[in-house]
Amino acid sequence: MSINSANPNADYAALVLRVTSGVTFLAHGWMKVSLFTIPGTVAFFESLGLPGFFAYLTILGELGGGLALILGVAVRAVSIPLIAILLGSVWAHAGFGWTFSNEGGGWEFPLFWTIVQGVILLLGAGAFALRLPVLDRSLGKLA
Repeated sequence: MSINSANPNADYAALVLRVTSGVTFLAHGWMKVSLFTIPGTVAFFESLGLPGFFAYLTILGELGGGLALILGVAVRAVSIPLIAILLGSVWAHAGFGWTFSNEGGGWEFPLFWTIVQGVILLLGAGAFALRLPVLDRSLGKLA
């Protein structure tokens, strides 16, 4: 169960971080699908000067990455593209000021969440992670 048997609290901390981050990614991805709609999300990305297909990649990353975090599958490998998505969010919100309560949302929350994903990348999956031997072998320490 434990990756870091010398400090089991670190394994439980990793569990809490990855599950809460995963649930939040699912919520954000689902919001882009159900509330903003996929065409609306594509239009928003294009209004920022980004290619529309980045919206599809972001939605896929948030939904798939969120599920992978919750299950504890390939957590370190999944954290890398999620960090990229979050850095894009920091960039997209940079013009709205620091606090996320500003109109348009500031960059405070996306930056904090980027740091959380960095911690997940460093800690790994932690306790109660779904281990898939094929991924463990192919990804090594990134699993």
